[in-house]
Amino acid sequence: MDQRWEDAVFLHWRIPAAAAATRMPPGVRADVIDGSAWAGLVGFRMHRIRLGATVPLPWLGSFPEINVRLYSREQDGTRGVVFLSLDAPRLAVVLGARAAGIPYVWSRCRAVVEDEADPGFGYDVERRRRRTGTSFAVRPDRAAAADDELSLGLTARFGLHSRFAGRTVHVPVSHEPWPLHPAATTHLEDGLLAAAGLDVHGPPESVLFSPGVRTRIGRPRTVRSS
Repeated sequence: MDQRWEDAVFLHWRIPAAAAATRMPPGVRADVIDGSAWAGLVGFRMHRIRLGATVPLPWLGSFPEINVRLYSREQDGTRGVVFLSLDAPRLAVVLGARAAGIPYVWSRCRAVVEDEADPGFGYDVERRRRRTGTSFAVRPDRAAAADDELSLGLTARFGLHSRFAGRTVHVPVSHEPWPLHPAATTHLEDGLLAAAGLDVHGPPESVLFSPGVRTRIGRPRTVRSS
């Protein structure tokens, strides 16, 4: 599939590596960055979805997606994302992804632009069947680039690890490096991290914004365990 991910907001907290390790699928381990594992709350707008590079899927439209994630590494060093939840408002997307073993949740999701003169960006989520969700917003510093090792380590993830049909699979995702800006959190009320079983406290240590990238999602492969 070919698509664009736009107006991406990345919020990250440190968590113990042991806590992340228990959530990894067989064959991969928790990735340690700057001395710890990390939990991420990430929102973006999915746009221009295509099958391959040429066949548009206009009935899916453009929609926001908000995910809770951990970070993984294979024995050969291949790095990825392990999703604990992904909230989206398109039922067809949710059902298709869940059939492939990816933990999507059908939710009411909304992208928010704060203050058109000095735009901040955020996302609101309300789950349909449970009284939980999230609301967060950031204001990016567009004059600055977030090109430090930690920011790149948390965002340069070119694939995901998941379980499907009793196997651990890696799904490759290719894109240019995220154009990243440091950002300040202007609003945060979150219940998704706790709903995913993650225990985080205080404000996020890393807050980033990107206007977006074009992505291509490839064919999955099986991860072999030693």
